[in-house]
Amino acid sequence: MAGAPFDQLDGEIWYNGEFVPWAEAKLHVLSHGLHYASGVFEGERAYGGRIFKLEEHTDRLFRSADILDMEIPYTPEEINEACMASLEKNGLKEAYVRPIAWRGSEMMGVSAQKNRINVAIATWQWPSYFDPELKLKGIRLAISDWRRPDPATAPTQAKAAGLYMICTLSKHKAEREGYQDALMFDWRGQVAEATGANVFFVKDGEIHTPTPDCFLDGITRRTVMDLARERQIKVNERPIMPDEMEGFEQCFLTGTAAEVTPVSRIGPYTFEVGEITRTLMNDYMAAVQP
Repeated sequence: MAGAPFDQLDGEIWYNGEFVPWAEAKLHVLSHGLHYASGVFEGERAYGGRIFKLEEHTDRLFRSADILDMEIPYTPEEINEACMASLEKNGLKEAYVRPIAWRGSEMMGVSAQKNRINVAIATWQWPSYFDPELKLKGIRLAISDWRRPDPATAPTQAKAAGLYMICTLSKHKAEREGYQDALMFDWRGQVAEATGANVFFVKDGEIHTPTPDCFLDGITRRTVMDLARERQIKVNERPIMPDEMEGFEQCFLTGTAAEVTPVSRIGPYTFEVGEITRTLMNDYMAAVQP
């Protein structure tokens, strides 16, 4: 797959209720979702032919659509079945799964009440989000110039396409500067998350993570918090100010794509890949196996 554009992969995509050849899964250039970011999506992973926490992802897809005033024309059960069918149709066991819903081209303007809500599900092979060797040593994060917005100014609890624009800008700049990702603060100046993953810190045997009041409370995030509590590791969910990073010993990211990824540096702050981070990496990989 290396270097192949995503519109040229082999396989079939579930598109509005039926499978179509990969190259034919197209939308018009005047689709509302392209011009006005009226789209929501999910990122899921399959391990051994089973999509981890599929029902939770589908439920969030529907919640996101509802927040964006979109009514998905299928039931959650139909989307779950279509996700599994997409895996089987493409002969994949270890894969990434991307359901997406967006407004079509019936109306072009801010108002789009009559636009069809289209739904597609694509699956493809996707290895580690970060380089596996680098991941074991801990990735390096820049500090983004962009901030996660106030919930009064954007639908921050939706996994909405438009909210990722500043994530792309942040990650591009970080990679140009030799980092693997970027940490974003929120509109108050508090630590929020990375560009596509939640962040955790460790100090004195306890875990600290920002309160998700202006960014997604990730499914992987909640899974890892449960795994930590099963090991009697205290989890503190609270506002975290940037200068606190100087006192933290370990740091890691969580997300469907990132899984559990250690962090060795954020801007001027350094961290070790310690026992709690390694334990949760192993526990998470054990939990996702069918």
